[in-house]
Amino acid sequence: MVVGGSLGGLAAAHELRAAGADVAVHERSAPRTPAHGAGIVVRPDIEALLHRLGVPVEAVAVELYESRRLDVDGRAVREEAPQWMTAWDVLHRVLREPLADVCHRLDGALRRVRVEGHEVTAEFSDGYTAHGNFLVGADGIGSATRRLLDPSFRPAYAGYVGWRGLEPESRLPGDLRELLSGRLTHFTSDGMQMLCSLVPGPGGELEKGARRVNWVWYVNVAERDLPALLPGRSARRSASFLPPGDVPPETAERVVREAEASLPPALAELVRLSDPFAQPVLDVPPWRMVADHAALIGDAAGTVRPHTSVAASKAFGDAAGLATALLGWTPAQPLPAVALEHWEVLRLDRLVTLAGTGRELAAASGLGVGAGRTFFTGD
Repeated sequence: MVVGGSLGGLAAAHELRAAGADVAVHERSAPRTPAHGAGIVVRPDIEALLHRLGVPVEAVAVELYESRRLDVDGRAVREEAPQWMTAWDVLHRVLREPLADVCHRLDGALRRVRVEGHEVTAEFSDGYTAHGNFLVGADGIGSATRRLLDPSFRPAYAGYVGWRGLEPESRLPGDLRELLSGRLTHFTSDGMQMLCSLVPGPGGELEKGARRVNWVWYVNVAERDLPALLPGRSARRSASFLPPGDVPPETAERVVREAEASLPPALAELVRLSDPFAQPVLDVPPWRMVADHAALIGDAAGTVRPHTSVAASKAFGDAAGLATALLGWTPAQPLPAVALEHWEVLRLDRLVTLAGTGRELAAASGLGVGAGRTFFTGD
C-alpha cells in the first residue's frame, strides 16, 4: 500500500510493481490533484524511470542551454548549464497514465495503521479500510504516515516563502519571452532569490508559444507575519501551500509592489503579469526510513531545500532502492531486514548530505531563520 499519490508515490508504485508487488495507491487529495507549479530538473533517477516507461526525456521536458544571472539593473552574466526542465503536472500525468489498472483511491487521509504478523491494516478518513503486507509512506512534508510512526513529528518553518507563478508563454511580451527562452534566469540579493525558466505546457506542449514560464521568488518572511500574508480568498490557511487563484487581491498587489521595489525590471514585470501563489519553505529533519512492515520515502522521510533541485529525484531514488530491497520477498517469509537496513543507511546518508547542501545554498543568499533582510513585514 502506497500512501501518497504525488510523484514519489507514483514512482514507488511503478518500482514496486516492477519488483512483482500488487500495488494500491491512496491519495488524500480530492479527485483533482493540484498542480504545484514546480519546475523539475530531470536528473538521472527520474530519467531512468522514464526510460523504463518508454518515455524519452525530450518528449516531456524543455532543454535549457545556459544559466543567466541578472543584477538589479538587468545586466546579465551567462554560463553554459545544459539541463532538461519539466513540470510537476506533466510528470505526474506521465507516471499516472500507465497505472490505469492499479487501484488508485483519492480523497482519503490516513488515520490509523495496525500491523499483525505480516498483515498491515490502514484506515482512512473516508471510512475505507485497506489491507496489505507493506506500507510505503510517500505522503510528503505533512506526512500522516510519519506522524503515526513518530507522534512528535512537526515540520519547522525555514524562515522564508517561495512565491510562485506558472504562466502561459503566449501571454508574455516578446522581449520577456526572449529573455527567458533556452536558459535558467536567476537573481540573488540579500534575503531573496528568484529563478525562472520555460517548462512544457499543461498538456505537455513543447512548441514555442505553447510552453509555460515557471518562476519562484524566495523571500525571507518572519514567522509572525505569515498569518496575515498567507490566508486565502476562502479564509483557508495552509501550512505548506496557498494555491493559484486563492491569493487575495490585496496580497497579490503587495507581492507586485515588493517585486517592483526589489527585482530587476524584467523579473518584476513577470511577477506583475502572473497569478501568484505561495509555498512556505518547511524543514522535516531526517528520521528513520524503515519501521515494522513500513517505509518512508521522499519528503516524508526528511526534506531537502528546493535550491538543490533534487527533491523529486531523491524520492525516485528512494523508491527504486526500496523496490530492490524488497525484490523476491513474499509475506510467507520474514522481512528482508538486512537489505532494508542497507537501503535505509544509504538513503539517509544521502538525505543528510543533500539537506546540509540545501541549507548552505539558502544561507549563501541570506535565506532562512535569522539570516538576511526580511520582507512583507507587518504594520
